[in-house]
Order: sequence, then structure tokens, then C-alpha cells
Amino acid sequence: MKKDIMIYLILGMIIAIIIIGTLAIKDRDSTPEIKLVKCIGENSILYAQTGCSACKTQEDLFGENYKYLNNINCKLETQKCIEVNITKTPTWIINKEKYSGVQTIERLKELTGC
Repeated sequence: MKKDIMIYLILGMIIAIIIIGTLAIKDRDSTPEIKLVKCIGENSILYAQTGCSACKTQEDLFGENYKYLNNINCKLETQKCIEVNITKTPTWIINKEKYSGVQTIERLKELTGC
């Protein structure tokens, strides 16, 4: 009898730890900084390319949150860049307007309304 209670207590604790861990990971992805970058990504397209130093500077401004941006690599997806007449990288398209060169997060926040 006592052995059964101990097993249920241990299982309950394991389940609680899993739930708390899942919630902690979920909260980490919803910090104000990540929410802002996700919003920018949802409301813009960044055209960049491998080997472009200005593109690397733009990427570095976002750090690990860069993955949340809507990014097209013009070296790998050349046709997509040709279709919208991208002549230099990085170039952002926001509300059908082009913004060439490195943009600050604050400027992108203003342009996207995030």
C-alpha cells in the first residue's frame, strides 16, 4: 500500500516537473524582445546574401533572434530577388516600400508598426 502511494507521488512529481519545464521554455519564446522580432519578421521581408558584410552586420543586430525574421538569401534564391528588383543587400521590403542598407531594430519597429 505504502509502496503504491510512493510510486504515485513520484510519478506526480515527474509529471509536474515536465509541465513546469514546458511552460518555462514556452515563456522564454515570448519575451518582449522575441515578440518584437517576430512582429518585424511577420511584417517585412529581408533580402540578404551570404558573404555580404552589411548583411552580416544586420544579422548581428538581431543575434540569435535573427531566425524569426522573414529572410530571403539572394545567393540561394536568386529568382525571388530578381522578381522584386533587389539591387543591393541588405534590403528590407515593408508595406511595399524598399529600405536598403542596415536598419536598426528601432527603425524597423517604427516602419513595421511593431
